[in-house]
Amino acid sequence: MATPLTPLANSSIGLRFLPRVVAYGVRKLPSSAELLLAARGSLNIQTSLLHLTERTAFKMNSVNTKLAVMDDEQLLDYEEEQDEQQVVEKQENGAGDATKKAKGTYASIHSSGFRDFLLKPEILRAIGDCGFEHPSEVQHECIPQAVLGMDIVCQAKSGMGKTAVFVIATLQQLEPVDGTVSVLCMCHTRELAFQISKEYERFSKYLPQVKVSVFFGGMPIKKDEDTLRTNCPHIVVGTPGRILALTKSGKLKLDKTKFFVLDECDKMIGDADMRHDVQEIVKMTPQEKQVMIFSATLPKVLRVVCKKFMQDPMEVYVDDEAKLTLHGLQQHYVKLKESEKNRKLLELLDALEFNQVVIFVKSVRRCEALHQLLSEQNFPSIAIHRGMQQEERLSRYQAFKDFQ
Repeated sequence: MATPLTPLANSSIGLRFLPRVVAYGVRKLPSSAELLLAARGSLNIQTSLLHLTERTAFKMNSVNTKLAVMDDEQLLDYEEEQDEQQVVEKQENGAGDATKKAKGTYASIHSSGFRDFLLKPEILRAIGDCGFEHPSEVQHECIPQAVLGMDIVCQAKSGMGKTAVFVIATLQQLEPVDGTVSVLCMCHTRELAFQISKEYERFSKYLPQVKVSVFFGGMPIKKDEDTLRTNCPHIVVGTPGRILALTKSGKLKLDKTKFFVLDECDKMIGDADMRHDVQEIVKMTPQEKQVMIFSATLPKVLRVVCKKFMQDPMEVYVDDEAKLTLHGLQQHYVKLKESEKNRKLLELLDALEFNQVVIFVKSVRRCEALHQLLSEQNFPSIAIHRGMQQEERLSRYQAFKDFQ
């Protein structure tokens, strides 16, 4: 014989689960409806008949139910909604994967952020001001080891964030001591040295106690000597020739240097004169120091030479051609005769949308002639070449950088 159902009004189980029914989104219940509700355990129902006004009766034989049996049209089906959402997510992810494949392998392939490196709050704040959120592949590989003091050899294309690796790593470990040069960074050109010094200033923005100076040829050496005597920096950036001259004069002391960096080292180690200067400078630094070497191209023969300055270095070589191509960069070329170049260049400048353009030429004469041509055609331009005084070159470089 069928077991009679307990009316909802007299059922403590029903009263307990009623709020759950409302939460699931039933908008309106028929006035004559009776809801069959069961507690969380197993409730064996022999034969039950539930009438919902004049609708079809449902016969239930020996079923185990945990929550409530309701009208399908009134109860939201969360499983179907979840399935639909998963399908949409898969489709979107598929499209995202296709986009990533089209773009290449470089950009933000890691989900980690700079905060995962446990950097000083002041450095993280400066990184945030620069608009950086996720480290590049090179930064993701190198920074965690660099901040621990490990020697680093890294070869990767320009634009992949190598400079930020050694700037962040040295600032993170730096403990400024008045009158002591703790960081020495050298590169092969004056402009690059100037640029690196600006990066140090940018990332040490909220570290006011850190002093940065840049020394290179073409500028009066007396000015550099005065800086070292009256306001000795903690971080020195420069070219090998000027750094060696300052050390030989006794004005620049490197006996307490803790961090030694070579940027674009293939240019310095590959050049016999610069390599000699670098070797002489290394001899003036302590044996116990962190050495970091970076380059866009680093032949195997030079890797052997570089590692002579180091102790069991971590080596990062980005040799994959896909990764050596900068992310988002499109390259085109047009084969022309010499007499056709000016006309084609002006056509391109008229057709392309741009904020700034950098044009490289092979000689000082060509640089001056092209600068005059662009000015005559109402394209504001700035010429920079080796025939200028260093102060003038830096002034024009800064003007271009500031969109002046």
